[in-house]
Amino acid sequence: MTEAAGGLVDPHSPDLVGELNARPGELGERMGMRFVSASLTEIVATLPVEGNRQPFGLLHGGASAVLAESIGSTLGLLLAPAGHVPVGIELNCTHHRSATGGTITGRGTVLQAGRTLATVAIAITDEQGRPICTARLTNLYRPLAALGGSGS
Repeated sequence: MTEAAGGLVDPHSPDLVGELNARPGELGERMGMRFVSASLTEIVATLPVEGNRQPFGLLHGGASAVLAESIGSTLGLLLAPAGHVPVGIELNCTHHRSATGGTITGRGTVLQAGRTLATVAIAITDEQGRPICTARLTNLYRPLAALGGSGS
């Protein structure tokens, strides 16, 4: 394991997607999120609509936000300076259309990554490739030790 990504995941692992899917976090697991591909420049993940709908039967906008923040934070983690982890400081989501079934897919790409901030753009689409949501997440890098983490 390298010191990159706060020591939490090896961004150069040959099974990076497997490592990410093994640790989706409680919310990601509960919502059925799955990573499909991951690199230092792009992350793709999916989320089922079923189980993530609001009372009217439509995909909950918060589900799109969870997928976007998960993708953006994970990409930020892969790019984190040694001993640091990303903390989301701003999430912006624009919802374009609803979904009632199937799976949505989020694709996150790096807009900017530096020593203190990383910003990721996330495009979420339905199974037909139609836009569901576009989002942008900005992460602030904080020392892992300052957050009470050990990296192990």
